This record gives sequence, structure tokens and C-alpha cells, in this order.
Amino acid sequence: MRAQFVLSEIGVGLRRNLTMTFAVVVSVALSLALFGGALLLREQVGTMKTYWYDKVNVSIYLCNKNDAKDVPKCAKGAVTAEQKKEIKADLEKMEAVEKPVLFETVDEAYKHYQEEFGDSPMAGSITPDQMQESFRVKLKDPEKYKVVATAFAGRDGVQSVQDQRSILDNLFELMNGMNVAAIFLMALMLIIALMLIVNTVRVSAFSRRRETGIMRLVGASGFYIQMPFIMEAAFAGLIGGLLACVILLAGRYFLIDGGLALQDKLNLIDFIGWEAVLTKLPLVIAIGLLMPAVAALFALRKYLKV
Repeated sequence: MRAQFVLSEIGVGLRRNLTMTFAVVVSVALSLALFGGALLLREQVGTMKTYWYDKVNVSIYLCNKNDAKDVPKCAKGAVTAEQKKEIKADLEKMEAVEKPVLFETVDEAYKHYQEEFGDSPMAGSITPDQMQESFRVKLKDPEKYKVVATAFAGRDGVQSVQDQRSILDNLFELMNGMNVAAIFLMALMLIIALMLIVNTVRVSAFSRRRETGIMRLVGASGFYIQMPFIMEAAFAGLIGGLLACVILLAGRYFLIDGGLALQDKLNLIDFIGWEAVLTKLPLVIAIGLLMPAVAALFALRKYLKV
């Protein structure tokens, strides 16, 4: 097969169907950008889980004198010194708990509350005697929260057992929902791109039916006749894949490093690095190259009989 002939045929096909080729490039670029974004968002959620689950604590809040009236679990009154001693001893015996176990006094709890919520209107109405003493427990395996909750939730002197991970789970569920939405939109764009590719190949095959007929009469092979059409689709997909890579790189730069600079504004989030983005680019380009070529190959079986 002469490379010059194939390249000339590709050029002719692209010029004849310029607007449809442009539509294919845009749809492939958007679908692959969404695909890469979904992969990156999934990796971001995994990174955040690893980062935050390693830092969250289980808090065991103890009854104070005010809880005796309002909280049924504290009906026997405030926690006693003996109960606190027993709870601490039992915590230190548990293999799932990292040592040492931290104890937060009422004054320390009030100080932390003022540091975090001192500007809120309610802050002035809170007094130290309304705060609760608590044990702050760090687990070796954050997934074993229920072991601590089951052991201490119903004990005398314990008002509640709270896992900070439950707060983060709401955020992760939201991000997973966004990921599902991105995958759904990607699938929709991918279907549109495949329909455009098939339609473009059909129009291109129809517009060159005389040339292909002559080539068939002179004994050209089916692969020789089909190759320019397949290469046209692959070239358009390659351009779309490269544009998708540019979108992903620009998104990583403007959202995290520059522009919006979320890394500075949300410094509590461990963002994925450039290496996570760069490792996805070859996959995006490969899909952008192969997907249109395969779609064109199947379309040619129907619209170009060779």
C-alpha cells in the first residue's frame, strides 16, 4: 500500500466532511475529558479517604451534670472519677486503639469550642460547665469503629460515642455521586461521538463511491479500500484525545495550582499530584485513537461493501 495515496485520501475525506469531522473531534474530546475526569475524581476520593481516615478520632463523650435531666443515658448523673478510670483502662487494653488515649477536660473542650466557633452568635451563651469531658481515641484501623462503639455506647457515665468518619462519609458520598454523574454524561457523549463517527464514515463512503468502485474493479483488496476511511476516523479521534489531554492538564492547573487555586483555599484537602494526571493521558490518547477506528471498521461493513 502506498502511504502517499492513503494520506491523500485521508486529506480528501477530511476536507469533504469538515464540519462533521469537527463535530467528531469535539464530541470525542469532551467524552474523553469526562472519562479522564471521572478517573481522577475516583482517585481523589481514594486519596482523601486514606489521608483523612488516618487522622479521624473516635470521641467518647462523658455525662455532665446537665445531661442528667435531658439525656436518658445519663439519668444516673455525671460521670464519676471511678467510671472515668475504668473507661480509660478498658480503652488501653483494646488492641484496635492506638496509645496513649487522650483525655479532654471541660476547660480544654471549652477552649477548643471558642477557637472554632468563637465568632458565632451562640458562642457567648455557652459556659464551661455545659461542655463535656471526653476521651479522644485514634484507631489503628478506622474501619473498626464499631468495636469501640459497641464496647462503650451503653456504659454508665458515657453520653455518646461519635465517629468523626461519619462526617467525612457524607462528603465522600457527594463526591462519589458527582463521579457517577460524570460517568453517565461521559457515556452519553460517547454514544453521540460514535453516532457521529458512523454517520461521517457513511457520508464519506457515499461521496467516494465512484473511486471505491473503480478500485474494486482493478482488484484492490478490501483492506486497501477501507484503510483511508479508518485512518480518517482514527485521525479525528486522535485530535479529540489530544484536546481531552489539554483539558485535563488545564483543569488540574487552573483548579489547583493557579487560577482558582483550590490547593491554597482548601489546604485541608490532600489533592492528587501531576503524576496522577500524566499517567491517565496515554490511556485517553489510546482510547481516542482506537475507538473511532473500530467504530469506522464496523460501519464500513454495512456502508462499504468490499
